[in-house]
Amino acid sequence: MSSIDINTYWKMVVDTIQDGVMVVSPEGVIVSVNRAFEQITGYLRHEIVGKSCTTINCTSCHVARQKEDCHWCVMFKHGHLSKQRCSITRKDGRTVHILKNASVLKDQNGGITGAVETMTDITELVAKETQIETYRQELDAEDRFYGMIGVSPAMQKVFELITNAARSDAPVIIYGESGAGKEMVARAIHDAGLRHKQPYVKVNCAALNESLLESELFGHVKGAYTGAHKSREGRFETASGGDIFLDEIGDLPLSTQVKLLRVLEEKVVERVGDNQPITVDVRIISATNRNLPQMIAGGAFREDFYYRINVIPIHIPPLRDRSEDIPLLARSFFNRIRLKSGKKLDGISKPAMELLMRYHWPGNARELKSAFEFAFVSCPGGMIGPDHLPPQIANGDPVCSQAARPLDESIDDVKRRRLVDALQRTKGNQSETARLLGISRTSVWNQMKKYKIDKNQLEI
Repeated sequence: MSSIDINTYWKMVVDTIQDGVMVVSPEGVIVSVNRAFEQITGYLRHEIVGKSCTTINCTSCHVARQKEDCHWCVMFKHGHLSKQRCSITRKDGRTVHILKNASVLKDQNGGITGAVETMTDITELVAKETQIETYRQELDAEDRFYGMIGVSPAMQKVFELITNAARSDAPVIIYGESGAGKEMVARAIHDAGLRHKQPYVKVNCAALNESLLESELFGHVKGAYTGAHKSREGRFETASGGDIFLDEIGDLPLSTQVKLLRVLEEKVVERVGDNQPITVDVRIISATNRNLPQMIAGGAFREDFYYRINVIPIHIPPLRDRSEDIPLLARSFFNRIRLKSGKKLDGISKPAMELLMRYHWPGNARELKSAFEFAFVSCPGGMIGPDHLPPQIANGDPVCSQAARPLDESIDDVKRRRLVDALQRTKGNQSETARLLGISRTSVWNQMKKYKIDKNQLEI
């Protein structure tokens, strides 16, 4: 094969490479580029060849013109560059993040004849890393307690009850309207408790009929009913050693309530179709949006069962009763949906936030999240305005059970008092304080610094 053929094939090979390739002279003049370079930078060959390599404005370039005994570019002095993260500026002005490798070219006598540089476009990778970091910051936010957001006194009381309930094995029942976050409270009790390394099992009591529900809860033996082709353990056995969350417990049939009462009193279950007791060690966390005392009066709920599950009651306040939490929740939902959708919206306008603050939120935080999912579809770009919110919010009556407070009123005071109280309880142990508050140890340290809290001056 002749040298001409080799050169031809070599050019084809270089143009096939997915990484950008650039060859420069010792003076930094671009003498050759491949097709991938054109795609990454936006410059065509005839536009860039003969120009200085500084045209692409690479952030990793270090100029040393002032040194007479050195080549104009520091890379020529070092001889190579390996896996350097940097960015360049495309012809259209956009920034492209790249991973760059470079090496000096020498002739047979060791003289420098130029340099070759390869670049890999990692813009999407950088975007993913930024997204992951944003998610991490969102999850580690100081206003969060095991994933829940709230600086209002009402929610601070809920967080305190969760912390106290987590230290106990007594049954917990969570009361709250639909969408208020009952499942999040249940999960927080498990994650903050002594059983957090053991199973956490959820059962929706309203999703199954009576026979299927009992099989789901207690298991069944082979042949117990049509379709029971093999024995199966129930959710209580699966959750043994941990916590079981019985959601919508107000929908339990009376017959199932009787059987659950035995589980609470004797710590045993019997599989459907069998009378062999199976010992289980499970803490029950239940939740409902119903008025159980009213159901007892109507004969729809057993009074003895009620007293067994109502040992530690936690009432989640509706969103309309904690309006100071609305901006925090709104910004959290906005950030999460923006990250998930990739849509470049700028934020929430003041008029839109005022509407959110005045709305009565019958669907609570779940409805607020849905409102932002709607807004991300209806808003073409820029700021989310009143017209981008669902009609029932944009046109709704400004009903709130308490007047909206200024967004910054007493929030820092509440957060400082909460931190001081936690530090006093843990005798200044920052790791235990972080666990108690459901935030990271770094957040505890940052808050102590922000609020000028010296643990040596606390009443411990």
